Amino acid sequence: MSLFSFGSKRPGNLGVRSGRLSSCPCSPNCVSTDADDIDHNVPAFELAIPTNDAWSALRAAVAQLPRTKIVEDKEDYIHAECRSAVFGFVDDLEFHLRSKQSKVAVRSAARLGHSDFGVNRKRVEGLRALLRQQGVIT
Repeated sequence: MSLFSFGSKRPGNLGVRSGRLSSCPCSPNCVSTDADDIDHNVPAFELAIPTNDAWSALRAAVAQLPRTKIVEDKEDYIHAECRSAVFGFVDDLEFHLRSKQSKVAVRSAARLGHSDFGVNRKRVEGLRALLRQQGVIT
């Protein structure tokens, strides 16, 4: 449990629109598969197993992240809220299953502040490493 709580209101730009996750703001506290610039871009997860199995494995991995709660779970979209340990800042973690391409797009963004000290990129890359180790992605 955090000492403080800076959850803030859930942003209205979350979700999938026109087949893409929301773009990142100019600040360095967001990464996304759908970002066009190198500073914010993070590669999609390339699936190595059947889509349904991979989606289930991803869901399980996200559910095991510390201080993380899945708040929306659809057939092709997952939204989780991740809280920081000390201050309780909330980051939004989103996944969009793109079955036809055997990929999962990902976006992780802080709700508040300017810098996240690389936390969102580390979170995504940590999940990538775990799923790769489990044989879920390449």
